[in-house]
This record gives sequence, C-alpha cells and structure tokens, in this order.
Amino acid sequence: MKVLVTGATGGLGRVVLPRLHADGFAVRATSRRPRTGAEVEWTVVDLATGAGLAEAVTGVAAVLHLASLPGGGRRTHQVDVLGTRQLAVAAGRAGVGHLVHVSIVGVGRVPFPYYRHKLAAERVIAEGPVPWSVLRATQFHPFLDRLLAMSGRLGPVIGDRALLVQPVDPGEVAARLSARLSAGPLGDIEEYGGPQVLRFDEAAYAWRAARRSRRPLLPVRLPGRLGRALRAGGLTTAATVTGIRTWADHLAATYGGTDRR
Repeated sequence: MKVLVTGATGGLGRVVLPRLHADGFAVRATSRRPRTGAEVEWTVVDLATGAGLAEAVTGVAAVLHLASLPGGGRRTHQVDVLGTRQLAVAAGRAGVGHLVHVSIVGVGRVPFPYYRHKLAAERVIAEGPVPWSVLRATQFHPFLDRLLAMSGRLGPVIGDRALLVQPVDPGEVAARLSARLSAGPLGDIEEYGGPQVLRFDEAAYAWRAARRSRRPLLPVRLPGRLGRALRAGGLTTAATVTGIRTWADHLAATYGGTDRR
C-alpha cells in the first residue's frame, strides 16, 4: 500500500516514516522544500496554498495527515482547516480510499485557541469525500519534557501542580497509526494515551530527579476555564487501549546515567 504522509518532517512525522517503512508501506512524504531519501519518495506541497496537492495524492491508497501549525491565529486556520479541506478534496478527486487525521485528546473540552482549529479540522475530515479515521493522542513525552524545561528556564519549575497529564510515547502512536492504516477506515474518532495519568507536580518531581536537578517547584494555579479544564483531566482519556511506555521510561532513556544540573 502506498501512503502519503503530510507533516513528515515534524516530530511525529520523523517517527512515523521509519515505522511505516518497517511495516511494509510504500511511503510518499510531503515537505515545503525539496528533499531526497532512499526509503521515502518526497514531494513538495504547501498546504497553505494547496500547491502540489493534486500531484501528491495521485496514485496513493491512503493519506496520513500529520501536518499542523500550532498556534491559534489566521495562519493556523489557513493550514489546519483550509489546508485540510483542500487535501480532502484533492484526495477525493484522486480516489484515495482512506484519510487518517491525527488530532489531540481534549480538543473538544479544553478552551485553548489552537484546539479550536484542530476540532474544526476533524469536522472537515468527517464531512469530506474520503473514508476517514481520526486518532486523538495525548501529549507526547518529548513535548512534556520541553514544557518542563521552558517552565523552569528562570530557575524554579513553575506550574499548576494539580493539572493532569497522560504522556504517551510517539513511537507507540506511530505504531497505532500504522495499524489503523492496515485496518482501513474507522469512520469515527479513536483516542490513544499513555499508560498513566499524572499530576503536574508528580511529572515535574520525576523530571527533576532524572536530571539530578535541585530546582524547586513553584506552584502557580492556572486561572479561569482553561485551568479548570486541565485540572479536571481535559487532556486525558479513559480509552482502554493505551501505550505501555511510561514517563519514567522516557526519563530513564533520556537522562539516565547523566549528571545534569
């Protein structure tokens, strides 16, 4: 099966491409700039304008849509919503049999501007001309790692200690996507998260210990609807099929044996 992967140069895309190749898929991948590779056929596409889309979807059996522009402004709408619509239309005209879209757990519950665009993109997929599946994933381990590093860049690790997270390994999400491509269109939304729900302070203390850091945790309660949604588990899922790699596993693989401060 030949699969077109959008957003192939992003964090998830760089994990997905080798997984699909290992699972026997023929992979065509999009980039905004010309690229070459032995295991991937690269094609130049600009979702914001639609340039290259018709050629990219020609001859593929499925599309794995990873491309996104985090933010929440006009440019995000242009890429995530209008670009997704152009992709769906082009795929329909080309006779593509399955469009898989990657979204985020909580897009319908957490009042975050970027999530509104992700939710709108889901609707575009569901209402489009191609049989579809949506996989909503929880936050990736590397994302939480970077978030903690950013929150502590001035010294103390700052955050709402009661905020709930359920970090997942991107490699396991890639495996789930490969399985979904093999299984065919779901016509529904599937959620997939990590094996543990953690409070922010639990995740932060484990991160601090793994880095052998003495930075204190400075608790700051996130106000308003956003804070309430995150403390209520808006970013978590009750889906019974989850990954198995824990936050502790990620920390051990990333920082084990180091003496970072």
